[in-house]
Amino acid sequence: MRRVVRLPWDILKRAFGWLVLFELRNKVLLAPSAVRLRRFESAEVHRLAPTTAAAPAARVATVIATHRRPQALRTAVDSALSQTVGDQIVMVVDDGAGLPELPDDPRLFAVSLARNTGVAGVVRNVGIRLTRSRYVAFLDDDNVWEPDHLERALAVLDSPEDPDAPDGIYTALRRVLPDGTDHDILSVPFDRHRAARESFLDTNAFVARRDASLRFSRLRRTPKVLPREDWELIHRYSRGHEVRHVPHATVRYLVNPESFYTTWSG
Repeated sequence: MRRVVRLPWDILKRAFGWLVLFELRNKVLLAPSAVRLRRFESAEVHRLAPTTAAAPAARVATVIATHRRPQALRTAVDSALSQTVGDQIVMVVDDGAGLPELPDDPRLFAVSLARNTGVAGVVRNVGIRLTRSRYVAFLDDDNVWEPDHLERALAVLDSPEDPDAPDGIYTALRRVLPDGTDHDILSVPFDRHRAARESFLDTNAFVARRDASLRFSRLRRTPKVLPREDWELIHRYSRGHEVRHVPHATVRYLVNPESFYTTWSG
């Protein structure tokens, strides 16, 4: 009897992918909080816009979301500012905890939300909306990039030799354990069908052309609410844009055993 009850669910998972079905459920159950957070997000963009008005319309903007990780944040910021691509700005958005002292660099802008939201998507969206670049990249405050991360991404996105250049790319992740040793390299070619069933997409490696669809989900995701907003953004963006994988490990990704964000597959 139990097998008969599970049969329709198993058929749906095979047809659409468990990640797609779980996200549909999330959108139904968590819609009320998402509406409130959207209002807060827009109010914060309006409040903070004057403080970032001097930010230039660079070729690429790097958005770094942070909360109570001052030393790790400085390391992440240094890796972003040390990119071989100079035509960029770095936008740090703190989720209501207050900003630590950061490097004095004209390419660096930092703001703090009026209160803690606990929703990474909202924090990143504020950063996206406060910048005016052609491309947007994302870096969490506990990860770092290799110096050529943006250069490799933009070489594909802006390739004059490729008339079918993609709108977004993601590089490979070098996953690192808390003791600093390498765990493995995650390098999976993009396949939308596969991505509906395996959570191998992460925005620390993602660089994309800016448009209205480049925004994160505002759902409040507890450890039990999968999939991650990283997966949701790239999977949704790929619906109307070409996404391509660049198989070079340009991101050092900290595997945090205490974080559900290291759950890569269902």
